[in-house]
Amino acid sequence: MELCYYPGCTLKTTAKNFEAPAIASMGSLGHKMVELPRWNCCGTVHSLADDDLMHQLASVRTLIRVLETGADKVVTLCAMCYNTLKQTNRIMLEDTEKRDRINNFMDEEKDYSGNVSVLHLLEFLRDEVGFDEIKDKVKRPLDGLKLSPYYGCLLLRPEGIGIDDIEAPRVMEDLIEALGGEAVESPFKIECCGSYHTVDDIEPVVERAKMIIDASGTRGAEAIVVGCPLCFFNLDYRQRDVKARYKEFNFIPIFYFTQLLAIALGLDENICDFGEHFVDPRPVLLNKNLVLGG
Repeated sequence: MELCYYPGCTLKTTAKNFEAPAIASMGSLGHKMVELPRWNCCGTVHSLADDDLMHQLASVRTLIRVLETGADKVVTLCAMCYNTLKQTNRIMLEDTEKRDRINNFMDEEKDYSGNVSVLHLLEFLRDEVGFDEIKDKVKRPLDGLKLSPYYGCLLLRPEGIGIDDIEAPRVMEDLIEALGGEAVESPFKIECCGSYHTVDDIEPVVERAKMIIDASGTRGAEAIVVGCPLCFFNLDYRQRDVKARYKEFNFIPIFYFTQLLAIALGLDENICDFGEHFVDPRPVLLNKNLVLGG
């Protein structure tokens, strides 16, 4: 089965190690991810201003590109791209006045009416592949590996856009368990990581990273699992800054869920590019007798 796939900008730059294991894993599961031709930036952040329609144009143009391929659904990996595309799609589906204004402005494009389904890969794995099917195809179970899911903001909020229950999500926990790992609950799994403060004011990011990581570590987690490149950066690379401020702080590796999926499906470790992590996750995998590289 072919899936129309929207990568977004970060998956082609600093988050290649999120994309590569996803594509390989989905191929192993019988689903070919086909990159959307002529895609452009999603707009990065969905505008919170009700009358700001200009920031919807990039996403609308991308959704039109999906229809041009003959597809009626598009799968994303980046939580921010997912959230931005999904919120724009809802406007075009539900708000006639805004839809008409956007379509009239984009007079060189075909009119768009919100008829593309925007899915995050975690949704597709849960709802269309099925965790039982994934479990049956696991070749290298993550036995004994204690993993703390971290959702952050954009996979779950706002209501009607998120992929799971806002307060008590389960999709990452269920995936971890299907892969043979142990999901470790954390009270901060739906808290913000600090987001773009990391660009010009790392103080709140450092404090939030410490809070999130310590909460998982004290509950026995050996690693944290994410589905967002910005969350990954703030929880992985910012551990350098946390350690500089708190000498007693203990590093914990951060995984993209796609990396763990690839490892469990028996794929080559090299596609995960663990060398790009600030906190190297390979010792944790080796400690669990997970055979890598073959």
